[in-house]
Amino acid sequence: MGRGRIGLYQQNLAAHICGMAVLDIALMGHTILSQLAGPVEDPTDPAIRALVADMMDTMAAAGGVGLAAPQVNRSLRLVVFEVPASRTADGVGLPLTALANPVIEPLDEATDDAYEACLSIPGLTGVVPRWRHIGYRGLGLDGKPVEREAKGFHARVVQHECDHLLGALYPMRMRNLSTLAFTEQLRRLAQEQEESR
Repeated sequence: MGRGRIGLYQQNLAAHICGMAVLDIALMGHTILSQLAGPVEDPTDPAIRALVADMMDTMAAAGGVGLAAPQVNRSLRLVVFEVPASRTADGVGLPLTALANPVIEPLDEATDDAYEACLSIPGLTGVVPRWRHIGYRGLGLDGKPVEREAKGFHARVVQHECDHLLGALYPMRMRNLSTLAFTEQLRRLAQEQEESR
């Protein structure tokens, strides 16, 4: 999965990148990750803009494609994410997006199973079912409504990040915990299979 990724994120976390504000990422077991996040009252507030900039820096330093405010110890309904073109069927990605108070609606009942990982659960990955086609809406940092449809990886990223706002981590969505594995072990197995061909 592009750039050495399994699931949603790379697992090697950078501690600091010069010129960036890299925040601490809450790890599974931290109480903030199991709480409902509060609403963002004013997305245009400079403090929210500053938090979003720090979240984007943190996400980039960690090699992720999404991050929710509870993951950086802020109990707010705020997410940032991007969809690399290499991860889409049509080769069209989505640039870095910040969304306050997001709401998701499935547009059909079809689901897909795929491996996911999480910056709050480093080193692990598991197969998670997600709706294949969703609509989502929220507010941009300019306070204006954002409304989109998403399919495939785009839909998966949005659902994963919005789960954090509900106090849910991806293992809670897994149907079969036997697919929970260390990413390094899966890489090793994939390499052994490739070498045996």
